[in-house]
Amino acid sequence: MIEREVKVTNRAGIHARPAAMIVQTASRYKSKIMLGKEHEEINAKSIMGIITLGAGYDTVLKLTVDGPDEQEAADAVAGLFDSRFQEEPA
Repeated sequence: MIEREVKVTNRAGIHARPAAMIVQTASRYKSKIMLGKEHEEINAKSIMGIITLGAGYDTVLKLTVDGPDEQEAADAVAGLFDSRFQEEPA
Protein backbone atom coordinates (compact mmCIF):
# COMPACT_ATOMS: atom_id res chain seq x y z
CA MET A 1 0.00 0.00 0.00
CA ILE A 2 1.21 3.48 -0.90
CA GLU A 3 0.14 6.62 0.95
CA ARG A 4 1.16 10.12 0.00
CA GLU A 5 -0.13 13.65 0.25
CA VAL A 6 -1.17 15.61 -2.81
CA LYS A 7 -1.99 19.30 -2.83
CA VAL A 8 -4.53 21.10 -4.99
CA THR A 9 -2.44 23.91 -6.50
CA ASN A 10 -4.70 25.04 -9.35
CA ARG A 11 -6.69 28.14 -8.38
CA ALA A 12 -10.09 26.72 -9.38
CA GLY A 13 -9.70 23.65 -7.17
CA ILE A 14 -11.18 20.30 -8.11
CA HIS A 15 -14.18 20.99 -10.32
CA ALA A 16 -15.72 18.85 -13.08
CA ARG A 17 -12.75 18.81 -15.48
CA PRO A 18 -10.05 17.86 -12.95
CA ALA A 19 -12.44 15.34 -11.38
CA ALA A 20 -12.95 13.72 -14.78
CA MET A 21 -9.17 13.61 -15.33
CA ILE A 22 -8.68 11.87 -11.98
CA VAL A 23 -11.40 9.30 -12.75
CA GLN A 24 -10.05 8.61 -16.26
CA THR A 25 -6.53 8.16 -14.93
CA ALA A 26 -7.51 6.06 -11.90
CA SER A 27 -9.76 3.82 -14.01
CA ARG A 28 -6.77 2.64 -16.05
CA TYR A 29 -5.42 0.77 -13.02
CA LYS A 30 -6.54 -2.32 -11.15
CA SER A 31 -5.49 -0.95 -7.77
CA LYS A 32 -7.93 0.53 -5.28
CA ILE A 33 -7.33 4.29 -5.33
CA MET A 34 -8.74 6.48 -2.57
CA LEU A 35 -8.57 10.22 -1.87
CA GLY A 36 -9.10 11.46 1.65
CA LYS A 37 -9.80 14.83 3.24
CA GLU A 38 -10.10 15.16 7.02
CA HIS A 39 -12.43 12.29 8.03
CA GLU A 40 -13.81 11.59 4.57
CA GLU A 41 -12.40 9.09 2.07
CA ILE A 42 -13.73 8.55 -1.44
CA ASN A 43 -13.03 6.23 -4.35
CA ALA A 44 -10.93 8.08 -6.94
CA LYS A 45 -12.78 6.20 -9.68
CA SER A 46 -16.06 7.94 -8.73
CA ILE A 47 -16.59 11.37 -10.29
CA MET A 48 -19.44 12.20 -7.90
CA GLY A 49 -17.31 11.23 -4.93
CA ILE A 50 -14.46 13.48 -6.05
CA ILE A 51 -16.72 16.47 -6.68
CA THR A 52 -18.48 16.09 -3.32
CA LEU A 53 -15.10 16.03 -1.59
CA GLY A 54 -15.04 19.80 -2.12
CA ALA A 55 -11.28 20.15 -2.55
CA GLY A 56 -10.53 23.81 -3.18
CA TYR A 57 -7.25 25.61 -3.81
CA ASP A 58 -4.48 24.70 -1.33
CA THR A 59 -6.34 21.65 0.01
CA VAL A 60 -4.08 18.76 0.99
CA LEU A 61 -5.52 15.32 0.26
CA LYS A 62 -4.30 11.89 1.25
CA LEU A 63 -3.83 9.57 -1.72
CA THR A 64 -3.97 5.87 -0.81
CA VAL A 65 -3.31 3.23 -3.45
CA ASP A 66 -3.40 -0.53 -2.87
CA GLY A 67 -3.08 -3.21 -5.51
CA PRO A 68 -0.94 -4.89 -8.13
CA ASP A 69 -0.06 -1.68 -10.03
CA GLU A 70 -0.06 0.67 -7.05
CA GLN A 71 3.23 2.46 -7.80
CA GLU A 72 2.27 3.35 -11.36
CA ALA A 73 -1.25 4.36 -10.27
CA ALA A 74 0.02 6.56 -7.42
CA ASP A 75 2.53 8.26 -9.70
CA ALA A 76 -0.09 8.89 -12.40
CA VAL A 77 -2.70 10.38 -10.06
CA ALA A 78 -0.12 12.45 -8.15
CA GLY A 79 1.20 13.68 -11.51
CA LEU A 80 -2.19 15.25 -12.27
CA PHE A 81 -1.96 17.31 -9.07
CA ASP A 82 1.67 18.23 -9.81
CA SER A 83 0.70 19.47 -13.29
CA ARG A 84 -2.19 21.53 -11.86
CA PHE A 85 -4.49 19.47 -14.07
CA GLN A 86 -2.90 21.24 -17.06
CA GLU A 87 -4.97 24.35 -16.29
CA GLU A 88 -2.15 26.69 -15.34
CA PRO A 89 1.59 26.91 -15.96
CA ALA A 90 3.57 24.95 -13.37
